[in-house]
Amino acid sequence: MSGTSSPEAVKKLLENMQSDLRALSLECKKKFPPVKEAAESGIIKVKTIAARNTEILAALKENSSEVVQPFLMGCGTKEPKITQLCLAAIQRLMSHEVVSETAAGNIINMLWQLMENSLEELKLLQTVLVLLTTNTVVHDEALSKAIVLCFRLHFTKDNITNNTAAATVRQVVTVVFERMVAEDERHRDIIEQPVLVQGNSNRRSVSTLKPCAKDAYMLFQDLCQLVNADAPYWLVGMTEMTRTFGLELLESVLNDFPQVFLQHQEFSFLLKERVCPLVIKLFSPNIKFRQGSSTSSSPAPVEKPYFPICMRLLRVVSVLIKQFYSLLVTECEIFLSLLVKFLDADKPQWLRAVAVESIHRFCVQPQLLRSFCQSYDMKQHSTKVFRDIVNALGSFIQSLFLVPPTGTPATSNQAGNNNLGGSVSAPANSGMVGIGGGVTLLPAFEYRGTWIPILTITVQGSAKATYLEMLDKVEPPTIPEGYAMSVAFHCLLDLVRGITSMIEGELGEVETECQTTTEEASSPTQSTEQQDLQSTSDQMDKEIVSRAVWEEMVNACWCGLLAALSLLLDASTDEAATENILKAELTMAALCGRLGLVTSRDAFITAICKGSLPPHYALTVLNTTTAATLSNKSYSVQGQSVMMISPSSESHQQVVAVGQPLAVQPQGTVMLTSKNIQCMRTLLNLAHCHGAVLGTSWQLVLATLQHLVWILGLKPSSGGALKPGRAVEGPSTVLTTAVMTDLPVISNILSRLFESSQYLDDVSLHHLINALCSLSLEAMDMAYGNNKEPSLFAVAKLLETGLVNMHRIEILWRPLTGHLLEVCQHPNSRMREWGAEALTSLIKAGLTFNHDPPLSQNQRLQLLLLNPLKEMSNINHPDIRLKQLECVLQILQSQGDSLGPGWPLVLGVMGAIRNDQGESLIRTAFQCLQLVVTDFLPTMPCTCLQIVVDVAGSFGLHNQELNISLTSIGLLWNISDYFFQRGETIEKELNKEEAAQQKQAEEKGVVLNRPFHPAPPFDCLWLCLYAKLGELCVDPRPAVRKSAGQTLFSTIGAHGTLLQHSTWHTVIWKVLFHLLDRVRESSTTADKEKIESGGGNILIHHSRDTAEKQWAETWVLTLAGVARIFNTRRYLLQPLGDFSRAWDVLLDHIQSAALSKNNEVSLAALKSFQEILQIVSPVRDSDKPETPPVVNVPVPVLIGPISGMSRPFVRTDSIGERLGRYSSSEPPIVTDELEDLNLWWAAWNTWYRIGSESTKPPITFDKLTFIPSQPFLTALIQIFPALYQHIKTGFNMDDLQKLGVILHSAISVPISSDASPFILPSYTEAVLTSLQEAVLTALDVLQKAICVGPENMQIMYPAIFDQLLAFVEFSCKPPQYGQLETKHIANAKYNQIQLFAPAEWVALNYVPFAERSLEVVVDLYQKTACHKAVVNEKVLQNIIKHTSR
Repeated sequence: MSGTSSPEAVKKLLENMQSDLRALSLECKKKFPPVKEAAESGIIKVKTIAARNTEILAALKENSSEVVQPFLMGCGTKEPKITQLCLAAIQRLMSHEVVSETAAGNIINMLWQLMENSLEELKLLQTVLVLLTTNTVVHDEALSKAIVLCFRLHFTKDNITNNTAAATVRQVVTVVFERMVAEDERHRDIIEQPVLVQGNSNRRSVSTLKPCAKDAYMLFQDLCQLVNADAPYWLVGMTEMTRTFGLELLESVLNDFPQVFLQHQEFSFLLKERVCPLVIKLFSPNIKFRQGSSTSSSPAPVEKPYFPICMRLLRVVSVLIKQFYSLLVTECEIFLSLLVKFLDADKPQWLRAVAVESIHRFCVQPQLLRSFCQSYDMKQHSTKVFRDIVNALGSFIQSLFLVPPTGTPATSNQAGNNNLGGSVSAPANSGMVGIGGGVTLLPAFEYRGTWIPILTITVQGSAKATYLEMLDKVEPPTIPEGYAMSVAFHCLLDLVRGITSMIEGELGEVETECQTTTEEASSPTQSTEQQDLQSTSDQMDKEIVSRAVWEEMVNACWCGLLAALSLLLDASTDEAATENILKAELTMAALCGRLGLVTSRDAFITAICKGSLPPHYALTVLNTTTAATLSNKSYSVQGQSVMMISPSSESHQQVVAVGQPLAVQPQGTVMLTSKNIQCMRTLLNLAHCHGAVLGTSWQLVLATLQHLVWILGLKPSSGGALKPGRAVEGPSTVLTTAVMTDLPVISNILSRLFESSQYLDDVSLHHLINALCSLSLEAMDMAYGNNKEPSLFAVAKLLETGLVNMHRIEILWRPLTGHLLEVCQHPNSRMREWGAEALTSLIKAGLTFNHDPPLSQNQRLQLLLLNPLKEMSNINHPDIRLKQLECVLQILQSQGDSLGPGWPLVLGVMGAIRNDQGESLIRTAFQCLQLVVTDFLPTMPCTCLQIVVDVAGSFGLHNQELNISLTSIGLLWNISDYFFQRGETIEKELNKEEAAQQKQAEEKGVVLNRPFHPAPPFDCLWLCLYAKLGELCVDPRPAVRKSAGQTLFSTIGAHGTLLQHSTWHTVIWKVLFHLLDRVRESSTTADKEKIESGGGNILIHHSRDTAEKQWAETWVLTLAGVARIFNTRRYLLQPLGDFSRAWDVLLDHIQSAALSKNNEVSLAALKSFQEILQIVSPVRDSDKPETPPVVNVPVPVLIGPISGMSRPFVRTDSIGERLGRYSSSEPPIVTDELEDLNLWWAAWNTWYRIGSESTKPPITFDKLTFIPSQPFLTALIQIFPALYQHIKTGFNMDDLQKLGVILHSAISVPISSDASPFILPSYTEAVLTSLQEAVLTALDVLQKAICVGPENMQIMYPAIFDQLLAFVEFSCKPPQYGQLETKHIANAKYNQIQLFAPAEWVALNYVPFAERSLEVVVDLYQKTACHKAVVNEKVLQNIIKHTSR
């Protein structure tokens, strides 16, 4: 104390002392001489001390008994003036700490006497206070005496003295304990731990305590004695004491000096043995008392609760629990159970109010609540204290609503308190306060007619009590209406806030630690590895323990919390209160979710969901087993019954929207209130911020949102966002302006909610997708069987979720698209339209998204994205297929260049369109194909080209739209052109691919299977093209057949040179002959019925007015095309090995056609015959190449086999060289002469068969009898000279005989009177017909050949003469054609042709023919008269015989 020990201060003190002593001497001069003397000797003493000692203060203290003595004597005079002077002087000495223990004892004794004489009471208190606060010399009995002195002054009749004494007592008690704390502080370094005395039951055995501690112990022990109305051990001389004062003192000590009780076992013992039993004993009136129970029922009258004591006891309990919970586990259990009981409805309202205030104090201390949970709820045989507290709060709140206002007579100390804790009957204008004519709505809870205002009682998170602080009140206070409810409400909110923030904080720490540990563990050094493992396992153990506590806390409190919050939510009429309740429910739901407590999480979410919907709204998902705990009227939580109150329907909320419920059979309309919208916002908030922990309860959340969105009339727009739209049917939605302005906000929040799904982990995202899918399934079920507007919420949100999660689309693609494909098959058109919209939007977005790695490097992902597009092909609804094709078109336009491996899928979609799927679908699909062929052939893998051919071919076969079929044939021509131009590149790529596939097949041990194997891949491509065109050549529509036939033969003609030599074998047998077979079959079985029109208003020419005639055209075209190929490509075909067989087949086809009963076909067949017989046209010298393309030998005709000709075209050369080789118009034929002869003889045999069959007269004749036409017969006979050139060396008499028969028969065939004007010369002209000319030409060729031929041929002359002479005879005896009746040409009625009249047959005018034949005979005889055969056969005789007839 530098202030009092400085030289100046000491000097001043000495001066003051001397002046005090002088003043005392002066005052006592007359009345009290002994005092005067003592004062004077005191002056001398002081001077002496000052003169002799350097340490003046120490010397003063040493002699303080003597120094103080004069003043004590002065006080003994009991004279007020002297006493005041002495007390002032003593105080000065005290303040300079110059009073010894003995002197202090003397002073206290002197003060005691003054007190007993009731003198200078305030001055006494002041002196005691100065004495005890300035130094520590007063101990033990002196101290107790000083304290008793203050206590006794507290109970005087003077109010001022009482209050001052009370304050002094409080200060003195504090000083005693402060001394002890200081003493502990001083000794802390010397003695670590005081010796613990076990079971210290002897109250006086405090020998182990140091002096200050001992004083504190004795004081505290006596305070307990006094409150218990027992005699004190140490505070001797106490005459009076009140419990209220005693409890206040106990509370202040316990509150201010908790460390004393926690560090000293003796004090802990006092707490356990004295304080707790005392509190429990004093509580008993409150426990036993039942409000309104009559005393007669119990023998002894029940003591009534006394507010001042009860309130102070609760304060003490609060301190005990808060500060000494760890010491007094069992006792606290009792206290807490008592507190819970005080909330019962039969307790006085003021008791319930202070009890709820006390509970509020714990609710703001989450760590304390955690300790309750660990010590009680988690122990097997213990009371579930934490659970009981929460449930009691819930029951308390419910009781305030349920207890009807009672009219029990009020007792004196409870006047008017029966119903003031909570409720009053709601008057008609409840909660309305008129202010200046306006009406303001007070915040309140209202439930079934009970109206309870909400008071602002405290700041959130602090428990500022009102009634626990009323220490001056003796009577129970009047508690304002709604006060208890408001405190209880805050208890719940603070409890939720505290628990959730504490647990979430700890959870966060654990997660951070785990993360850090994992990071460290990933790179441990050798030395610390063991240590790290140890710390990791410790951490895990710690986490397991912590998690158990967190889970127990939530499990213990959720039921009670939920019951209370649901009721309050239903009753709340105040937006702020509603907001707080919803926030509490939301934080609890989120916490339960984080801890994985599914039942509780779902229960809280269900409560918010129910709050969002109109009352009694039938939403199945909220009434299922998930929410079973809520649907019962009450449920028991480990024995504690909690009532669930059903929602009150008569809500006083403002209605903001009226809409239709989402149901199969909507019954009327439903109303949404502003509170519903508030709950909806909370629900959105929950899903937005805590989506990661919602798990399966996404189902609940989304189902509710779906219904709300429906009621509000929000409809999906592009991208899946919901926008306000008009209801399609039923009474349209009615919205107030308030909610109208809210709708865009809600829509926006909804979208943001699904946008935030990109931050969810994979598991949570799957939960969200699953929930949306099952929601969508429900909507689909609801939409079955009717065409009403379905709910598209789930589909729209699946789309939105997919779009924002493109960066990890792989993990959700299959469930997402799988479900949308189901939606696409729904019978409700609006629903499937949206399914397709969502699916195609996702596919397009997936393909345009900037993936990492990009799609070009991630083939698997690209195929995954395109697969659903392919799957859509299995759906039969045309609108879905149209969407699918539009999507393909858009993909082609935006992504066509980068489809790569996705091409087969995309082409497959186009190819999957069936004939019966309507014109518009086929047209759209064809549009896609056209785009592919025109723009994308170069960008696609060559392996896909075959698919393009197949798809183009399939469009040709569609019979919906002729133009499409014809255009697709054009596309096939374009494709073939592309193959031709890019042949080399395509061939290389295909060979490379083939090698890779071959290798794979060998590894797997399977055979590589592809069409036209083993032809090389590029040739296979051509063959596929030819095969497709071949299919189109037999299409039912003539125009398609014609176009396809022309394209096929043009393609083979123009590009066939690119094929490998061996592939021609396949072309001939698999393509051309196969086609000829099919055409022949179709032609011979075609319908002969007349076709009136070609569809629409197209008229058909009579030459094409039956199917048979139309097929005839096809047959003509096909046969001509094949013959042309045989002619122009014979140099390629002949070395193939089985050319003779192919030749035979071709001849067979020519024969079939020639013998068909159709003039057009038969004539065309002969033209084809002519074409293949004139294969070697003379090559002009200028056209001859330097060397033939294949065999490097001189030009002269090659005879005899040439080695290696079986495969002359080795395919190692480039296409350019090949084209160069084939450029000469007619490469020479290099074949075996013998083989050649065989071919010609085969041709002769065919010719003979055609001739004999066609000219054979029919057995019977009617109007439909087919008789060959003159042009046909002419062409047939004209073939012979050319054919004869090749077979003349082997032509013998038999052959001549055959020829004669045919010539004779051909000449005999009559002509129809219809055709005669076009064929016959006018009757007067002596001219031959073409046929007659041809017959004579044939014989002419023959006789010229005989003339220059070898000797053995000349025996044929007589036969020729016979033939000619037979013709000469026709002039007078025309030949008969079977049984046919012919008319003379002059009588034919060809000028009056009648429809359907039987045709007339006209015999030719044979006179000119006979004349010419005779001329030939004469000429020939002139040349051959001297030949041996002519002479021997008597030819001249014959001539004379024939001419003389």
